[in-house]
Amino acid sequence: MPFQSGNRGHFLKANRPLPLFRELIRRPALSGWIACVLAGCSACDIPSFSLKIEPILETYGDLVELAETDAAGQITGWRTVPSIIRNDAAWRQALTPGSFPFARGGATELAYTGKYDGFFEPGIYRCVGCATSVFSSSDKYDSQTGWPSFTRAVADPNIKVFWDTSWGFRRRAVSCTRCGSHLGHVFNDGPPPYGRRYCINSASLSFDRRDD
Repeated sequence: MPFQSGNRGHFLKANRPLPLFRELIRRPALSGWIACVLAGCSACDIPSFSLKIEPILETYGDLVELAETDAAGQITGWRTVPSIIRNDAAWRQALTPGSFPFARGGATELAYTGKYDGFFEPGIYRCVGCATSVFSSSDKYDSQTGWPSFTRAVADPNIKVFWDTSWGFRRRAVSCTRCGSHLGHVFNDGPPPYGRRYCINSASLSFDRRDD
């Protein structure tokens, strides 16, 4: 269609800058001030809306078969239970501040500082995280190393043994089967007949005394 001169005024009016934009063009000082404000906003950190406190998460995992024991450490039966899964927030609620770094962080107590070193009352030692039976007083002995030492666990399925390569060493770590809490390490320098020394943190254990 040929261009019609009668529509020229309408075309220019429809494509004119907005009034505010025209004002900014006419006033460079105002335009510069707004530009500085926008530049300052772009330099600011965008606020994050992450939670400052980790929400507690506790659930169950795969089924595991564990041995049940009497107060003397003798196996009385077996039970199938779900494994326990917790995040750090839930573990901090379940454990004392003195137990958390060892049971969940894999730390090792200083020698001769644990409450069960030099302790030989009859009873059962349980995982501090879930109360699973792990060691018996009948298998405890004085290794003179500064840590509670046992020749064996109450039942092999109740613990897990795996390689630990932290701190530049290659050691076999021991953890609870049901909740994964770190218990200690096991070495091949124990007394006969098993030749094992389960070197365990006191802070990773609780104790049930046997009343004879």
